[in-house]
Amino acid sequence: MTTICRISTIAIAIGCVAFAASIARAETAYPMVMSLKPAAVQLGQTSEVMVNARYSMYGAYQVLVSGSGVTGEVVHPPLKLEDLAKKPTLDKLPIRFTVAADAQPGVRDVRIATPQGVSTVGQVVVVREAVFKEEGDNNSAEKAQQVSLPATLCGAIEKNEDVDFYRFHAEAGQSLVFHVRSARLEDRIHDLQEHSDPILTLRSATGSTLAASDNHEYHADPLLVHRFEQAGEYLLEVRDVRYKGNQYWEYVIEASDRPFIQTVFPLAVVAGQAETLSLVGHQLPGDGTVNFAAPTDLLPGMHWIDLPLGEKAGNPAAMIVSGLPLVREADTANDSPDAAQAVNFPVGINGRCEREGDVDYFAFEAKKGDALSFEIVARRRLSAIDSHLRVLDSQGKQLAQSDDLKLGKRNHADSWQENWIAPDDGRFVVEIRDVHLRGGPQYPYFLQISRSQPYFELYLDTDKTQIGPGGAAAIFVRIERKNGFTGEVQLAIDRLPHGVTASCGRILADKGQDGCIVLEADADAPPSAAEVTIRGTARHTLPDSQVLDLSAVATVYQETYQPGGGRGHWPVANHTVCMTEYGDLRGVSLSTYDVTLKPGESAKIEITIDRSPGVTANVTLDMMMRHLNSNYANTLPSGVTLDDKEAQSLLAGSATKGYLTLKAANDAPPALNQQGVVLAHIALNFVMKWTYASQPVRITVLGERGASAP
Repeated sequence: MTTICRISTIAIAIGCVAFAASIARAETAYPMVMSLKPAAVQLGQTSEVMVNARYSMYGAYQVLVSGSGVTGEVVHPPLKLEDLAKKPTLDKLPIRFTVAADAQPGVRDVRIATPQGVSTVGQVVVVREAVFKEEGDNNSAEKAQQVSLPATLCGAIEKNEDVDFYRFHAEAGQSLVFHVRSARLEDRIHDLQEHSDPILTLRSATGSTLAASDNHEYHADPLLVHRFEQAGEYLLEVRDVRYKGNQYWEYVIEASDRPFIQTVFPLAVVAGQAETLSLVGHQLPGDGTVNFAAPTDLLPGMHWIDLPLGEKAGNPAAMIVSGLPLVREADTANDSPDAAQAVNFPVGINGRCEREGDVDYFAFEAKKGDALSFEIVARRRLSAIDSHLRVLDSQGKQLAQSDDLKLGKRNHADSWQENWIAPDDGRFVVEIRDVHLRGGPQYPYFLQISRSQPYFELYLDTDKTQIGPGGAAAIFVRIERKNGFTGEVQLAIDRLPHGVTASCGRILADKGQDGCIVLEADADAPPSAAEVTIRGTARHTLPDSQVLDLSAVATVYQETYQPGGGRGHWPVANHTVCMTEYGDLRGVSLSTYDVTLKPGESAKIEITIDRSPGVTANVTLDMMMRHLNSNYANTLPSGVTLDDKEAQSLLAGSATKGYLTLKAANDAPPALNQQGVVLAHIALNFVMKWTYASQPVRITVLGERGASAP
């Protein structure tokens, strides 16, 4: 039975989803952040940043920043609701960021909440050094902007053939790391279809090239390290390698004499247990090692960790906290199956491809029928290795192999072989190498070998949900089932804004792929925004009758506009629910909210939309999230479909009435009260749309004798 989660919170209108038809645009749109200028803020300082967006940020009242230690506030005073009728276009908005002295450096997601809705994600970089903003015409060596290093240089490759120059003084023997973030800051920008590809060049005062860096390892952003032999003036040049430009191509260059960590060995540690780490990077203290014990309250998983580096703090290290027993690759050779290092599972192995052509082998004993999973975490923690994994029998015959893995909608260079079944009792070997047979200190990996257990992962189709007074909105959740789990999953949501209640649906067992949560807002709920957590719980019975309680927190995706009209997704830190003022639609009402079908039957749902005064934008009706030929969410029971021939789904001009028809296949299995929702989409651009929703629809499919599912 569907659980009703009563949570005092503001409503939600499902922010964006792809749209395939060419239709009239919305009158109301939430802001879409394009860039922050400058894109960096300094530790321990309060500074002002200009947010650039498409669609208006008028009336902005709240800034949401991921993580802790960084807060933001809108510089202009909040506007009263009665003042919002004017609604001028405001596509530039100053934000004042305050950064705690002990905040962790790195990239933070930023959103702006407005009465029109919460914005898409922008990003700001928290840095240690003072921030210098690009000023004036610095497009030649003669006009180079004078700066003092160490510092953080912030600017933009604003147009084709834009080349920015900075002039600085260096002392003899001084070493500096120039770390660029630009392309990586654009992954989450929803409508920036082409990204920068920066190249960094260090020149003498007369223009001679001393060093240059284009891509670094697997990033499009450069990393350049240089030791200056002579004191004097030098030039730093940054441009796009193709001489292209865009007003939103911001860059952040951290020019520092601090330690810079690229990776560490071992990658994984146990919380509370002391470990000697070998650091890989530049300008490292002492002998390049550090003694460290991860805080005991760190949960197993991937973390950014500040290491004790002495006088000068460096950048956080990308590491893993593991709950497995850990072993380290032995000093003795393990580069052939016969010389494989023996391990017992479950185990976490810290290893490294130490030289070119290095291939590592680990041997373990398994019983016939043992189900095991082998996961390499490396590139996800900034190791240079592009791992390749194989499982071999005692004779060296390949039984399984894995190169890249896919998590949700994103591919990764790490390897993961799940639910491998041992064919016999005996000795087996796992082989790890770089796919290109590269190696060196920057090629560590962490291999986890564990018994496979049933589990599931959840993914949100969008990262924002907007909802108007008295309205409704839907959040769609997609499941990926692992290692034999086929059960039903109950959804839940936490920390909704004040004034909203949630009807939490479920993902059906077996072939059920999607579920939804429908939010409803009080008619008098004021504009507000809150970051929510969406969870799923389930029970799974093993063959030996042992019952497992399973749970997962949903990974959040923001939609991105891809070249050619494709709808992409990029993971972000949080999902935000925003209570808005009235939008283009004030409500979506139905002729019925309970549909009962027998196999082979159809049921018509008549739909009425309440347009706001003067709104004539085209509205499309649906019960699924679709774009072009792709289906991004479908909560209908198995065997139940929308009959597109029996529908009035496009409401043009001032039309307010349409209908959809649900049809049950002749062999549709029984289902009881599965939660669905009717959606009303208005396009914001070709890919993004504002989605309004009805109250929940309960769909029941009767069995052959009229009985529904238990």
